[in-house]
Amino acid sequence: MKRLFDLCLALIALVFLLFPILVVALMVSLTSTGPVLYWSDRVGRYNHIFKMPKFRTMRVDTPAVATHLLSNPAQFLTPIGSFLRKSSLDELPQLWSIISGDMSFVGPRPALFNQDDLVALRTHYGVDKLVPGLTGWAQINGRDELPIPEKVKLDVDYMNQQSFMFDLKIILLTFLKVLRRDGIQH
Repeated sequence: MKRLFDLCLALIALVFLLFPILVVALMVSLTSTGPVLYWSDRVGRYNHIFKMPKFRTMRVDTPAVATHLLSNPAQFLTPIGSFLRKSSLDELPQLWSIISGDMSFVGPRPALFNQDDLVALRTHYGVDKLVPGLTGWAQINGRDELPIPEKVKLDVDYMNQQSFMFDLKIILLTFLKVLRRDGIQH
């Protein structure tokens, strides 16, 4: 049922968001050199690596690490990168990952391929068995600001409580957080 919900919601969202997706793609293309999409190697279900698309918000010469690990991330942002991140518009291409089955709307946020500490802790607690999500319980409870052990604790809480109603609650709370721009790093 969750997969069917994800597929239907992603297709509906794609129809409604097609124009904004095209506008953002054009903005990225006109304001910086390089591809419109950045395909990030992410850790999916059972720790399999998959390619997750995002609108490119960083220059093409940016090191492939989590943004918070860069000494001065602002120096790598494209002219519209900060806006795309604050508005979460950079996440729109992940609808493709949901349609293809690599991601769900709700689940633990997919780790970068080189976040060994996060991957190891999630594997230890069995969180790696979940399909990663566009949003998740950890996202609405701190997002980028959470230390890894706290993030994994929230992922485990989600794993133990997951239900259709809990997913709907997380989607609604995510929408509210995005509107308020809570917990978003530039």
